Amino acid sequence: MSILSIQSHVAYGYVGNKAAVFPLQSMGYDVWPVNTVQFSNHTGYGKWTGELFTVQHVNDVVSGIEQLGVAEQCQAILSGYLGSGLIGNSILDIVGRFKKYNPNLIYLCDPVVGDIGRGVFVKSEVLEFFKSHLHADIITPNHFEAEILSGKTITNLSDAKQVANYFHQRNVKIVIITSLRIEEAAADKIHVFLSHNGNSYLAEAPLYHFPIAPNGTGDLFSSLFLGSYLQLHDNAKALEQSLGLMDTVMAETFKHNSRELKVVNVDYRHLPIEKRVTVKSV
Repeated sequence: MSILSIQSHVAYGYVGNKAAVFPLQSMGYDVWPVNTVQFSNHTGYGKWTGELFTVQHVNDVVSGIEQLGVAEQCQAILSGYLGSGLIGNSILDIVGRFKKYNPNLIYLCDPVVGDIGRGVFVKSEVLEFFKSHLHADIITPNHFEAEILSGKTITNLSDAKQVANYFHQRNVKIVIITSLRIEEAAADKIHVFLSHNGNSYLAEAPLYHFPIAPNGTGDLFSSLFLGSYLQLHDNAKALEQSLGLMDTVMAETFKHNSRELKVVNVDYRHLPIEKRVTVKSV
């Protein structure tokens, strides 16, 4: 199966397409990466070189794929960090065209706008784009992004369900909230909430305390969930598998005390023998 991945790219490190493409390829997918930016490294280092690509650049690359007559092979589209609101609109146009080639195509959007402690770190136009045009089959906002995009505060499980319903009412089929912080959940674990078709699940995974937390975890999780979902066609099982693989990467990264995710150290074809992730219906 083929996946079109429209995200940022860095030469050094593992965020955006650098965090997504290798794991998906290792899972057996033919990935078509289209880069929205090309930087020397992610911006968390405080300095970087490179450039944002124009909407025309992204459109030209995708148009070239279509001209090859292979677009109907695409089973899913994955998008992450956007350099501008215009690229967001372009991606929606691309999704619409590709769904005509394959009506069963799945679009997963990771609406990257910010995080707890850092606030909003994208242009205001990107934030406004997601507030007005968050149209996807699956979304994977973190806690901060789920709150700011819905305009609702999440303090407990009931709040999380209400926020998920807000997005469901906007035709998002599967809502996943990552790095969830709620009253019912242990503070020393990572929690992920999933809602789909009246069912909801809460997953728990180990929390690693890094001196400097690695960037790209959201990019990696989105790719792993999409790959797992396309394989398993089951929300709970896909959540457990993707978080299990994610935990393996995080454990490797922590072991090496690395600021960059150890993406290439993991065999994504097999789940870890030691299961440290739990998923329960809530």
